[in-house]
Amino acid sequence: MRTMKSIIFAAAAVAVSFGFAEVAKANEGIELPQQIWAQSGPFGRIDKTQARRGFQVFKEICANCHSLGLVSYRNLRGIGFTEDQVKEIAASAQVQDGPNDQGEMFMRPAIQSDRFVKPFENDKKARVANNGSLPPDLSVIVKARHGGEDYIAALLTGYADAPAGFSVPDGKYYNKYFPGNTVGMPQMLFDDSVTYADGTKATALQEAKDVAVFLSYVAEPTQDERKALGVKVILFLVVFSGLMYACKRQLWAGLH
Repeated sequence: MRTMKSIIFAAAAVAVSFGFAEVAKANEGIELPQQIWAQSGPFGRIDKTQARRGFQVFKEICANCHSLGLVSYRNLRGIGFTEDQVKEIAASAQVQDGPNDQGEMFMRPAIQSDRFVKPFENDKKARVANNGSLPPDLSVIVKARHGGEDYIAALLTGYADAPAGFSVPDGKYYNKYFPGNTVGMPQMLFDDSVTYADGTKATALQEAKDVAVFLSYVAEPTQDERKALGVKVILFLVVFSGLMYACKRQLWAGLH
């Protein structure tokens, strides 16, 4: 009985620790508004409809400054886009290829296997276009920031007038949730910044949550499969341990 309790406790501990990886943490001591995410916890899964809306927000607003340099267009199939839709999305961008038979580089429409095309040719041009600030690549931003999706949603909706006595440098903006409270990115999301085809009301918070889900997906496109496999492994270990315990009882029963 003690052995069985130990097995159950160990399995539960693994499941709990698995879930802790999904728990949002406050960003450097700043308490973040806690949102409900379908992908949270060991049994959570990406809401593909919400992720597609998030891609729309990224494409129409965020992609003007931010890149997804580690993400391929084909990854969009994982949130429900068809192959033809992905081909069309990719083909709307131009990538440099070559050299051709004459040894020259040339431009061509992007294909599914290409990485998302960056909005600027290099970091210097990106800084010039953004008052000296370099917009970060968003490929793994959800994993790179404490708070994950909660931080992204809070940051995008955290713009406000600076409190009395707080000095905001030129070219910066006050944000309640950014470390130091001044950020180089102006407020980008407002009510009805986009129009959702599924009829979802596009409030600023909804847009922020949608793009956070999309960024959660691109940071780890295989997270649903990983979680499903993890649950199966835990269940297998519990059943296997139970069988081994039963076998042990049977084999040693005659010696008691």
